[in-house]
Amino acid sequence: MFYIYIVMMKKQNIGLILGILLFVIILTFGNSVTANHKITLTLAITVLMAVWWITEAIPLAVTSLLPLVLFPFFGISNGKDVSTSYVNDVIFLFMGGFMIALTMQKWNLHRRIALKIMMFTGVSPGKVIAGFMLATAFLSMWISNTATAMMMLPIAISILNEFEKIFTKKDFKKYSIALLLSIAYSASIGGIATLVGTPPNLVFTKIMNISFPNAPEISFGQWMFFALPLSVFMLISLWVLMYFLLFRRIKSQKTFSTNIFSTQYLQLGKFSYEERIVSIGFVLFALLLLFRVDIKMFNFTIPGWSNILSNPKYINDGTIAIAISILFFIIPAKEKNINILDWKTANKLPWQIIILFGGGFALAKGFVSSGLSLWIGELIENSVFENPFFNILLITSVMIFLTEVTSNTATTQILLP
Repeated sequence: MFYIYIVMMKKQNIGLILGILLFVIILTFGNSVTANHKITLTLAITVLMAVWWITEAIPLAVTSLLPLVLFPFFGISNGKDVSTSYVNDVIFLFMGGFMIALTMQKWNLHRRIALKIMMFTGVSPGKVIAGFMLATAFLSMWISNTATAMMMLPIAISILNEFEKIFTKKDFKKYSIALLLSIAYSASIGGIATLVGTPPNLVFTKIMNISFPNAPEISFGQWMFFALPLSVFMLISLWVLMYFLLFRRIKSQKTFSTNIFSTQYLQLGKFSYEERIVSIGFVLFALLLLFRVDIKMFNFTIPGWSNILSNPKYINDGTIAIAISILFFIIPAKEKNINILDWKTANKLPWQIIILFGGGFALAKGFVSSGLSLWIGELIENSVFENPFFNILLITSVMIFLTEVTSNTATTQILLP
């Protein structure tokens, strides 16, 4: 009877009760393990937030606000210090980058870029998959992975409608799986390549800064020079994997009309004034971020443009993202009483993710100030997994499992500190 009652309860209700229960248990018995009351308090709050994030017992953003209340209440951190975690340069980089992405979507520039790439790659079945992968990965470097996948799906469906006419039913099913999976995976792979590609990247840079304040800054350019080759390698590996698992088994290797992409491209009309302005702003945004600080490559250094300023360290990636966004708000469109970017469009910002960022950053600060991060580090150092390889394997396995059932960003916020 009790089992039936548990099954009938909603996951959210179970998570709500479980989180509070674990919170109370750790508060009651935790001191005997940690030998430090402040560490016990921070651990209890972390477990509470982790359970509520994973089960979504309450909205993710609401859970993210808990440090703002619990840290000052339990004497872990000053309320004024905690609140600064919710407004910082990383959050403004995300806001600015997302507003630029929304501007591209407003004027349909992202669709034009995608179709242009696919026109370039070709129309044979293998080249179509490669084209979709390239277009999806490139766009997801700058636009939300989810938004990119959603934008590519209607184009993919129109292509599949054409392939249905020339493939057998069995081959069409295999090809559909290959194409749609390629879009989904390419969106994630592209998100790795830049700091603004996906929220966990930004979470990492900020928590790294909080945990190791004296460590060198990880700039947009440094991240991209590290991550872009990795993304390219993963993209090629994905195409090879799709080819051998699915595409190679398709017997009817036919093509369809070469003008299918160009027809859709022509439907977009002429390259408009607004698209031209957004393109210039987007390229400027990328170049300013990429070359803001010195980039060291092998035995030479590419000097950053910020060096010409009297205080180059005053400029960060968030400054640039907001500056380009403000320009879009200022520049008028050809349509009467409309600017390139307006608040109606900008208000589509995912505010819940922005608050989620803040909650994770506050949690990271709590880890450092309470000594919890040091305590966990010592536990790992003295554990059976002394070999770094096994530690990485364990953390990666846990991360992969958790992100199957909960938000990537929320899971990153939990594990990184």
